[in-house]
Amino acid sequence: MFSGIVETIGSVRKIVPGREVSRFTIYSRQIAERMSIGDSVSVAGVCLTVVEVSGDEFSVEAIPETLRMTSLGDLEEGDGINLELSLTLQDGLGGHLVFGHVDGVGERLEGPPAGYDARPLAEGEVIHWYSAPGELMRYLVPKGSVTVEGISLTVVDVTHEAFSVALIPHTLEVTTLGRLQVGGRVNLEADMIAKYVAEQLEPYLQLLQRGSDTHPSPEEQTL
Repeated sequence: MFSGIVETIGSVRKIVPGREVSRFTIYSRQIAERMSIGDSVSVAGVCLTVVEVSGDEFSVEAIPETLRMTSLGDLEEGDGINLELSLTLQDGLGGHLVFGHVDGVGERLEGPPAGYDARPLAEGEVIHWYSAPGELMRYLVPKGSVTVEGISLTVVDVTHEAFSVALIPHTLEVTTLGRLQVGGRVNLEADMIAKYVAEQLEPYLQLLQRGSDTHPSPEEQTL
């Protein structure tokens, strides 16, 4: 479990691809000195298990399914990457509860989708727009929470196929979003509470829909 508050940006030192697992060796003195083999760590929003710690570096492994479902397969040696160690019961929750289970991969857009009447930006305001898979969009609402590349953010606007977030200078400085170019892919995780509520309500919504489909219209009732 994580909070989405990135602790530091690590550096990918080595990538060893494999058929069964790919290994990523990451440099971060701040993180490596506090971890042990078997610990969980959020790497760009993906929960991975530490398999080796050596000095200022640590290694994690990802199976092909993880590479397929996340942006980790895009990484190259030398890339910066957002890192967060898992929470303990003594830690404060500065962001929101994050599993580290990526729901989908989005892409940074140049701006709002065509035809969307976005409000003008205030001076100094930074807004990022991201595309998102359709199955994830149903969980996004204005003022709700979303995790982008392991970062807990608040949703500003939502359209049918994209959403926006406002970024303060500190976030741009201490995470990789300050370097992310238009077209860059990002790992996305919807708010877990939104997902649980949606799953619990889905059967009742289906019943309501079936009921409305079979209910006679006012015209039919007068016949």
